Amino acid sequence: MMALCLKQVFNKDKTFRPRKKFEPGTQRFELYKKAQASLKSGLDLKAVVQLPPGESINDWIAVHVVDFFNRINLIYGTMSEYCTERSCPIMSGGLKYEYRWQDDSKYKKPTKLSAPQYMCMLMDWIEMLINNEDIFPTRIGVPFPKQFQQVCTKILTRLFRVFVHVYIHHFDSIINMGAEAHVNTCYKHFYYFIREFSLIDHRELEPLVRMLQGWGG
Repeated sequence: MMALCLKQVFNKDKTFRPRKKFEPGTQRFELYKKAQASLKSGLDLKAVVQLPPGESINDWIAVHVVDFFNRINLIYGTMSEYCTERSCPIMSGGLKYEYRWQDDSKYKKPTKLSAPQYMCMLMDWIEMLINNEDIFPTRIGVPFPKQFQQVCTKILTRLFRVFVHVYIHHFDSIINMGAEAHVNTCYKHFYYFIREFSLIDHRELEPLVRMLQGWGG
């Protein structure tokens, strides 16, 4: 249901980066189908995110990290025309939260960037990681690296910041596009998943804490 709604509300040609797809016939593709079927069945999102019996936790996390990348990529891609160097000269979540970019190559120290620059760096960085077979192995029998969940925590923490920026700075645009319910559902799914597996430090969630209180989260 949510995937269909997102396609109707958002322009799928405007994804910020190409969608990452799961190879048919692989275990991860089957897990992805299982997760999507649960979502479309209208089950409680808290139940949907739970690890299916007998499945590998790392495979389950990998499937969701890629899926959230695709969904958030779609949301931001459609909204990117409202998020410009002029409107958003700093990547932030209101006056209290500012997010600086750091990576292992170009920006070795936390660096102040505009929101569009930050988003561009973020999507490139995530795409590089999820396409790296040493981190997100797709071949049967190839184990995940020891630091896999640590890497996923970093990816999900940074993806959460996209929600923060979009909700705090572009909420009017979300409403005008008729996308409020769909963005909320995507965010709830994301939130319940990271909480189920303790994948983000609770301090990172503070910018949107009032929303969570509204859900009893």
